Amino acid sequence: MQDARDAQMLARNSEGRLVRRPLSPHLQIYRPQITSALSIFHRITGVALSVGTLLMVWWLVGANTPRGYALVAGFIGSPVGVVLLFGWTLALFFHLLNGIRHLAWDAGRGFELPQVHASGWVVVLGALGLTMAVWIVGVVTL
Repeated sequence: MQDARDAQMLARNSEGRLVRRPLSPHLQIYRPQITSALSIFHRITGVALSVGTLLMVWWLVGANTPRGYALVAGFIGSPVGVVLLFGWTLALFFHLLNGIRHLAWDAGRGFELPQVHASGWVVVLGALGLTMAVWIVGVVTL
């Protein structure tokens, strides 16, 4: 295994001489930072929103018949369904707020390290707060 890895690290420079390429950075080298964590979670929540949308489509299709609606409503009302719906709500708010953060970056704002950290925490706490607010209002109005 080591021989193959050594062979991959060899390359030729512009003069044609063999040189050792540096080892590419990976998770064992870099410490996790809020920017990398939020980037990973942004991708994960994008996938979660896509999968959660399938649940919403199932709910809409199930609304066509009383039997279908009862089946979907039973699943969504089950503990697993409630957890999935809560997770979908959290993913929605996180993805939305982090998308707004990226729009600010696209406009050239918020690149200073203190601003990056502050906006990252605003995204995390805002997503949690908005999710809790929606669920509290939703439960109270039932």
